[in-house]
Amino acid sequence: MRALVQRVSEASVTINEPAYVSEIKKGMVILLGVKDGDTDEDLSFVADKCSNLRIFEDENEKMNFSLKDIDGEVLVISQFTLYGDARKGNRPSFIEAARPEIAEEMYNKFIQRMKSNLDNEKVKHGIFGSMMLVKIFNDGPVTIIIESKGEKRE
Repeated sequence: MRALVQRVSEASVTINEPAYVSEIKKGMVILLGVKDGDTDEDLSFVADKCSNLRIFEDENEKMNFSLKDIDGEVLVISQFTLYGDARKGNRPSFIEAARPEIAEEMYNKFIQRMKSNLDNEKVKHGIFGSMMLVKIFNDGPVTIIIESKGEKRE
């Protein structure tokens, strides 16, 4: 499982069909990719790491605070393209991404884990499989990649 985490001053997602808008203020956007073979252990690791990630500045401008410390919000967006492999040719291959029915279940479980780690009202999300317009006001900019323990870098 792979999460691209961005510290934001605000963010939103708009979906036309069905009409849907979700927005947050200070916090993080998590673009979540589910890999074929990901387990509940992978999901828990990534969700817990994101929940406790200290990327918010303290009074000395050091990244010492987590979402919990700043009472921040989260916007979770499904993002299978995080598993795009463009090493060969010019069109990415997405064969490492989990099948949609599996990825959707893991995405929903991830959202529930984030809600249990933080607070129901602090966790917003997009709609799996929808075409989404995501507005991100990256603060810093700060962007971190979190990968589950089973993930291997090449």
